[in-house]
Amino acid sequence: MTASSANAPASQGRIALLGAPIEVGASRRGALMGPAGLRTAGLTRMLEELGYTVEDHGDILPRDLTPVDGPAPENARFYPEIAAWMRALSARAYELARTGATPIFLGGDHSLSMGSVNGVARHWQEQGRKLFVLWLDAHADFNMPAISPSGNMHGMSSAFLCGEAGLDDLLGTEPRASITPAQLSLFGIRSVDPLEKAAVKARGVDVADMRAIDEHGVGVLIRQVIEKVRAANGVLHVSFDVDFIDPPLAPGVGTTVPGGATYREAHLVMELLHDSGLVRSMDIVELNPFRLPASMSIVRSRSPWSWRKRRR
Repeated sequence: MTASSANAPASQGRIALLGAPIEVGASRRGALMGPAGLRTAGLTRMLEELGYTVEDHGDILPRDLTPVDGPAPENARFYPEIAAWMRALSARAYELARTGATPIFLGGDHSLSMGSVNGVARHWQEQGRKLFVLWLDAHADFNMPAISPSGNMHGMSSAFLCGEAGLDDLLGTEPRASITPAQLSLFGIRSVDPLEKAAVKARGVDVADMRAIDEHGVGVLIRQVIEKVRAANGVLHVSFDVDFIDPPLAPGVGTTVPGGATYREAHLVMELLHDSGLVRSMDIVELNPFRLPASMSIVRSRSPWSWRKRRR
């Protein structure tokens, strides 16, 4: 889904957009404006110009959620609210995946992936195919309530998807469709808590941190992920956190970490993923327009999440 595919066939297929303006999973407020920011940046028009048919299903809103009662796990902040979001998101993700469209979930903080990926994985499990998850992020998000230093649930998403304990009733009656740690690839990470790092290592999760990217190159490492998925006849979900990109290029996030991917590195990742033909769903998360400097604005460019100086 990049500008380099402008010469692609006239019809690339269908994309289904669904916004999830959730922000309570993070420590800073503002991510609830992410879906509106991405639409304002021209995401829909850009995808249509690349040959896709785009169906915008709007946003899940708080009034659409069923309140969650009962005890909450210790050290899982805003658990009832997030559980309500995840149950609604998982159900909608499953429905969208079944239509044959490629769902793109617009966030919102990264806790939304506990619902979006679960619903998509459920669909692909029914089809007899493995769903692999590429986690483009500065953070591993492999904390659990028992080891999280903050209790913020956007830092527990990838662990939950891999079936880790601690949030066992999060989805309620929604079927939990966990992936294995071997189906998760952490890419571009550079900020990991000590106990979280130990858990990632113990589970054998595939990790390409920024040092590995510096040493081997982003193209080599992303091709390894692609080949792993292809060898298993799997499909790929891309969970893209804006803080994967270096903060001077993408400052509009709540938890910036220096030393991220350059514009060209991030763009090459998207080009290679598009060319693979394996991507069947995606999250775009943690965009926080309130964190943008006053001298910058979201504008349409080669990529829907590009940042440029405002010109008058």
